[in-house]
Amino acid sequence: MNIIPMSYHKLTHLKELEAESIYIIREVAAQFEKPVILFSGGKDSIVVTHLAYKAFYPAKLPFPLLHIDTGHNFAETIEYRDALVEKLGATLIVGSVQESIDKGRVKEENGYDASRNKLQTTTLLDVIEEGKFDAAIGGARRDEEKARAKERIFSHRDDFGQWNPKNQRPELWNIFNGHKNMGEHFRVFPISNWTEMDVWQYILQEQIEMPSIYYTHERTVFQRDGQWLAAEPCMKLRPTETVEVRRVRCRTIGDISCTGLALSEAHTLEDIIEEIAVTRVTERGSRADDKRSETAMEDRKKSGYF
Repeated sequence: MNIIPMSYHKLTHLKELEAESIYIIREVAAQFEKPVILFSGGKDSIVVTHLAYKAFYPAKLPFPLLHIDTGHNFAETIEYRDALVEKLGATLIVGSVQESIDKGRVKEENGYDASRNKLQTTTLLDVIEEGKFDAAIGGARRDEEKARAKERIFSHRDDFGQWNPKNQRPELWNIFNGHKNMGEHFRVFPISNWTEMDVWQYILQEQIEMPSIYYTHERTVFQRDGQWLAAEPCMKLRPTETVEVRRVRCRTIGDISCTGLALSEAHTLEDIIEEIAVTRVTERGSRADDKRSETAMEDRKKSGYF
């Protein structure tokens, strides 16, 4: 009888990524007292939640989900969030940007390009402080944006919740250092090494149900600075901007004010994967908040953003 060594059985690249991510999530459970999953309702946070579910199955998800609600969310995202929480029997914590505005913690932006996206930072840090969470698990990936590429998997935040890209821990092989001082916390990114294509291929492999907004649908939109944006009540249109109905979908989901929509005919997961394979526009290229300056993302991250 020929015995095949275990090392011969090669994992597919998706299984390797899954194994790495599950290992990281279990390390969070082992090293921290009170972790939380940052859940936006976007594909990356959905995949992270799915991985956490698999990591501890058949036990229940050991971490609550934390959603920072800007008040300007797509209805499809909120519907999906609530259905998923009920399906998993998970605990949901909602931090409200509107409440932060009402309390005077942040000031609402004005003008045509006003957005609540940046305001999420204060709400997030307040919830982390109030909940005494010592690790916040997020769905950021290094291929998304140049500031993300500087990020460690265990990303240290100081006692003000801020990120210093020059003061991050070395990560050798699969050794993660979660040591922190009182008041500090970590952001943990289990899918750092994944790409957008990996995420969608994994969603197809696992047959993960996704919000309908990721698929082609008709929506009233308008064009601004070369991007299609949703014509929702929270959006203030310039006199020269006109509303029309187009067939669009989201590649990345955030606050309505900064989430660009792509013209698309992708009705299935296979269609989405095929579309991504040939596109020459980056995923974050549809996010208006990244276009405010050359260092927009890094500046937000330094102040405590996701």
